[in-house]
Amino acid sequence: MTDPLNPRDRDWHPAAYFPDYKSSIYRSPQKPLVMVTASESEDSGPAFGHDMLGPLDNDLICNFAAPGEMAVGPRLIVHGRVLDENARPVPDALIEVWQANAGGRYRHAKEGYLAPLDPNFGGCGRMITDENGAYRFMTIKPGPYPWPNGPNDWRPAHIHFSVFGHSFGQRLITQMYFEGDPLIPLCPIVRSIADPAAIDQLTAPLDMEVTAPMDALAHRFDIVLRGRGSTLFENRLEGN
Repeated sequence: MTDPLNPRDRDWHPAAYFPDYKSSIYRSPQKPLVMVTASESEDSGPAFGHDMLGPLDNDLICNFAAPGEMAVGPRLIVHGRVLDENARPVPDALIEVWQANAGGRYRHAKEGYLAPLDPNFGGCGRMITDENGAYRFMTIKPGPYPWPNGPNDWRPAHIHFSVFGHSFGQRLITQMYFEGDPLIPLCPIVRSIADPAAIDQLTAPLDMEVTAPMDALAHRFDIVLRGRGSTLFENRLEGN
């Protein structure tokens, strides 16, 4: 069972209602929140193990590719650590990731963007953190894409993360952006975040020490579960 979790700091996270982010108008709460005490099962599970992973689950370049083929796009290593609110590593956390391809298109039945699909890129993967809370996966850099929020809104290049810590109270869904992307400050979703330090926490810097020479650049993305400095839970009030 995990230690008691501190209450979520709602001043740190985005407001649920942010009119420039159009979908928040419809999904934001219309009534005051009701706080419910967590049950024992919510404080103690779930638990995941390495035996649930496939050999290529953490390699998005190859895990959907035909034999001898690879996904198209700039090759990347993404790595970091998952920590709790007291800066302790969170081992055995399940991380799932999904993203658009190098052209900015998702492999999704309702995808409307005209960029082509990459037949060798599925856009999703998963991994379990090690005893130090560390994770690492290979992928290609996703492209930006337009979205029907405004007349000319574009999402910066990003990777979605879903994290299961040691309990449902440490559940987190977030997004990782790339250092130096000029679309970050223009994105209505990012602009819903009031604190620049929180935006910085979602922005993965280039990590030349981990870059594989003649192979792949690297970006570091550390994730904090719960507490004042927690990684942001997108634009929703549930979770984390």
